[in-house]
Amino acid sequence: MIKLVAIDLDGTLLTDAKTISDTNKKILAEAKARGVKIVICTGRPLIAIKDYLAELNLLDADDYSITFNGGLIQTNTGEILGKTAMELDEVKHIHQLLAKLDLPMDVLSDALCFQFETAADHPSIYPTLNKALTYVPKTLEALKEDTLYNKVVAAIDADYLDQKIPLIPAEEYDRFEIFKTRPNLLEFMPKGVTKAFGLSVLGEHLGITANEMMALGDEANDLSMINYAGMGVAMENATDGVKSVANFVTRTNQADGVAHAIQKFVFDDLND
Repeated sequence: MIKLVAIDLDGTLLTDAKTISDTNKKILAEAKARGVKIVICTGRPLIAIKDYLAELNLLDADDYSITFNGGLIQTNTGEILGKTAMELDEVKHIHQLLAKLDLPMDVLSDALCFQFETAADHPSIYPTLNKALTYVPKTLEALKEDTLYNKVVAAIDADYLDQKIPLIPAEEYDRFEIFKTRPNLLEFMPKGVTKAFGLSVLGEHLGITANEMMALGDEANDLSMINYAGMGVAMENATDGVKSVANFVTRTNQADGVAHAIQKFVFDDLND
């Protein structure tokens, strides 16, 4: 029996217009009413998903989200269950790497986003992707050891980004979790911090095993949780890599794929 449904946002629950369909809202509300935990799993901070949580009526003290791709596990009222962040020396290392690759660099620190000039001719498009953050120009010299560094992102035109990714040395993947979360967004996380890690922490807190979870996603940062959950679901619009590890491929994000999977694997199971 599925007791927890973990859902990615962009390309999964959200339409291409960044809205939640009435069908998805209806099915998620029914699932919550039946006692199923609905957990948004995203690379965004909590402040950037509050409107979606409100729309889904997921703002109770026993509602949970996994943010920063597993870096923060928390109730939707803000209580932190687990937190993993980057060290300053890791941020400096990535700064050197992105400057060499001529890629822009943004560092998230809770609701703040520090912007660095690592690619003068290729400025970051992150402010257009995430408008809920406060953007602050920064230099490496101004950073402090005791500041919270949740993750590093490089946001730039997808074609340009795809030319640069193959140039990242293999040893960087041994040091960090590196993956695309959107076609135009590359993210760096502390090693071992993934959406699957977040689900394992939350599952232990709730007494829910991996086999009692369903996870839905479409991009590389969703691979870990789709592998982890007992029922891993890829969207029809997912990357080939995500589809290859999924137990099931549902409809697209434009065609209520989340609702379709919940009806098939959660409601049918509950009715058996």
